[in-house]
Amino acid sequence: MLKVMGFPSRYIQGPGALKQTGQLLSELGFKRPVLLCDETVRKVALPILLESLDQFGYEPRVVAFPGEITLETVADCNQKVASHQPDVVVGLGGGKAVDAAKAAAAHLDVSVVIAPTVASNDAPTSRLIVINDKNRTPVQIDFLKLNPTAIVVDTDIIVNAPVRFFAAGIGDAISKSLEANQCAASGGVNFFGTLPSATAIMLSDQCYNVILKHAVTVYDTVKRREITPEVEELVEATVLLSGLGFESGGLSLAHALIRGITAIPSMGKMLHGEMVAFGALVQTVVENRQQQELEQLMGVLVHTKLPTCFADFGYEGDMRAADLDRIVSATLAHTYAANMTPPLTEARLRNALIKTNKLGMSARDHNTVSLG
Repeated sequence: MLKVMGFPSRYIQGPGALKQTGQLLSELGFKRPVLLCDETVRKVALPILLESLDQFGYEPRVVAFPGEITLETVADCNQKVASHQPDVVVGLGGGKAVDAAKAAAAHLDVSVVIAPTVASNDAPTSRLIVINDKNRTPVQIDFLKLNPTAIVVDTDIIVNAPVRFFAAGIGDAISKSLEANQCAASGGVNFFGTLPSATAIMLSDQCYNVILKHAVTVYDTVKRREITPEVEELVEATVLLSGLGFESGGLSLAHALIRGITAIPSMGKMLHGEMVAFGALVQTVVENRQQQELEQLMGVLVHTKLPTCFADFGYEGDMRAADLDRIVSATLAHTYAANMTPPLTEARLRNALIKTNKLGMSARDHNTVSLG
């Protein structure tokens, strides 16, 4: 049976990695790079990148990313990038800037190099380009022909970003083993249209193991703006392993639940990884996993301040039946929800949401993860 995986050609991670970008582009033979830069990091990261490019004789060509990725902003960025006739687009910033850089590269049929400034999600490694509407709801997914040519992850910059983004990266990554294994078990397909390979499952499982082992202590280390070997290992898990895991392993309930959460406007204002974290918790409950596994996962989410209950999304009090029905219906309507075995039903999902909320409220209110 045919199985397909995708990989970036080069992955560079460590303190000061951004200073290697000029040398990297030179080694890869690029002549006319254009930088698409998130304005929020312009003062922090852009000078480092420009100095690196200057050392190898590159002229600075910078296009500002406005902050939101919509069809309108993508068209505008595409036009501005195209005016410089680049042979490579370098995306510098968070997940939306990263996707905008991919969109510009796809539009021009040139390579893309990604330099993320936060580890809030696994967008840097994948071919996917997620475009939102004006309400920040995904409305279109496009694809690069190939994965990004290179990813440059400077952990000096990562640990100095707001710690909430780092936690969101943990939340986005913590679901990948659960989802890839469900895809494999249910006959679901990955983003290349094939069943997950054994390697994709292995990478997803390793991602999950690293998070369970290090997330609690590393979260505290990052709050102190420190870099340790454990920080490096966790960043590699949340950026590289998570990205390879979801694209080549496939997605399931944890990501489908985003559609359900955002069906309630007051709940849909969280970061992507924060919503996925709650989805992973719900999926663990749906799968009726052992209490020890549930407590481990809950412990990570509570410590890193990721959502474990409806109140964490701003929904206080008992959820109205109509709102719960909306979440269930919207979740099951997503194609990812079909990648579950046994097949997910309205009753199982509704009961799992209610149970998860109760467990999460208890863990939050009593500052404990004991679920016995």
